[in-house]
Amino acid sequence: MKPRILLTRRLTDKVQKRLCARFDVVTNDADMPLSRDALVEAMTAFDVLCPTITDRIDAAVIGVPGRRVRLIANFGAGTEHIDLHAAASEGVVVTNTPDALTGATAELALTLMLMAARRAGEGEREARAGRWAGWAPTHMLGQTLCGKTLGLIGFGRIGRAVARLAHALGMHIVYYCRGSVDPSGIAGFSATQIGSLAELAACADVLSVHVPGGTETRHLVDRALFEKMKPGAILVNTSRGPVVDEQALIAALHDGRIGGAALDVYEHEPAIPLALRQRENVVILPHLGSATIETRDAMGMQMADNVECFLAGERVPNRLV
Repeated sequence: MKPRILLTRRLTDKVQKRLCARFDVVTNDADMPLSRDALVEAMTAFDVLCPTITDRIDAAVIGVPGRRVRLIANFGAGTEHIDLHAAASEGVVVTNTPDALTGATAELALTLMLMAARRAGEGEREARAGRWAGWAPTHMLGQTLCGKTLGLIGFGRIGRAVARLAHALGMHIVYYCRGSVDPSGIAGFSATQIGSLAELAACADVLSVHVPGGTETRHLVDRALFEKMKPGAILVNTSRGPVVDEQALIAALHDGRIGGAALDVYEHEPAIPLALRQRENVVILPHLGSATIETRDAMGMQMADNVECFLAGERVPNRLV
């Protein structure tokens, strides 16, 4: 009998075909987040669960009586939606896809920076609405990124990839992270480590967030940090919504303490506060960080590698617990 696998969201054809060729795969064709009851039921009906960030796999779900799932093969790098401690206690293996989405997310962070600095969203809305009156020397003036300072909160894979792209634009790179950084990770460009988050915020023209989600980083960017930022600085977030205190961000924008924000993630997704949606100096995207065909295929293939190796009794490439 083939192992049973549940894909909690619809994945790319390439990924689904690969898994279906070898296993008994059930797909969520509705492509909407599963209910808690559905997740609990799945834990007793499948050998492998392949969740995404929209699935909350807590201790109660993992510890359900009669659990059959032996592997939780996450589609994505972040795993704050999975209780890793509970999984380890219950003997459930958890894997992720850490490398596949680095380039695409870094590209999107740079896209957001450019859009905010050059007021691209505001200009596009003006043009689409037929309100553009024609070229003028002082019309919708933005900022040049070349020569400006990019402050990176977090300097892991994605943070370093963003740094390389920003360096190519002529930006000065500074970063804050816990611990030291392997010099080989910043080959080809210079970057300066800053001693504290407050110091980083004070010197950055663009502050870009690249830390994992979870309780340790919740509201890392808060009112106190906004008060340290330059008046015209731009906040960019492509990490996780709860890392930024949204109400503090709204207040900082309303009071003019910062110049703008460019966001791909939100504290209570998919809800986006009206106060952010209505501001012209805020760029908003619907969580598109890894949303390229190539990246989603690669993420799925990495996930499939984890599944196949586990079920074959081989070493699992991206095992977390």
